[in-house]
Amino acid sequence: RVLSLELNKDRDVERIHGSGINTLDIEPVEGRYMLSGGSDGVIVLYDLENLSRKPSYTCKALCSVGRSHPDVHRYSVETVQWYPHDTGMFTSSSFDKTLKIWDTNTLQPADVFHFEGTIYSHHMSPVATKHCLIAVGTRSPKVQLCDLKSGSCSHILQGHRQEVLAVSWSPRHEYVLATASADSRVKLWDVRRASGCLTTLDQHNGEKSKASSESSNT
Repeated sequence: RVLSLELNKDRDVERIHGSGINTLDIEPVEGRYMLSGGSDGVIVLYDLENLSRKPSYTCKALCSVGRSHPDVHRYSVETVQWYPHDTGMFTSSSFDKTLKIWDTNTLQPADVFHFEGTIYSHHMSPVATKHCLIAVGTRSPKVQLCDLKSGSCSHILQGHRQEVLAVSWSPRHEYVLATASADSRVKLWDVRRASGCLTTLDQHNGEKSKASSESSNT
């Protein structure tokens, strides 16, 4: 089925970014506030609510971490994500090799994690109740897990052969993580297991893939 999509001519979004927008996230609590991260390092927080109740309206920017902000990312922002359980905190990661945990009310970083390589992606579990881990994919083939409670980043998942380009926690199981790499493989992990990797998906999808996964974890 092919759908014909058209822009809504009655709604617009205030222009704040001076260059391309790489990432968006709408908070899941009210569905009202949206984050955007740009290639200029700027982060903008928008209110999507139509408070005027008029047919035509523009979604306004409430605040931003602009170029003059002392803690702005130096390079392109690749991922932004709201804390899944309330709007008081959000996260951002950048090509400047940092993952920042932001206090929404003050727009100040509550914590900063530093990495050796470029960060491509990060993700917090939307359903976790027993852990506060952020999965991070970087130029390294190792998947890194940052713990918001302890402030450490010591848990590592090994198995990919090239940089990790995307990470995503399961929306149903809080300990299951999916990762995708430039090695043309998707891996599913149970982060509680010592061996970690549950299965590997690639173009073979068979015994060859299974053997490769077992070899990577020995």
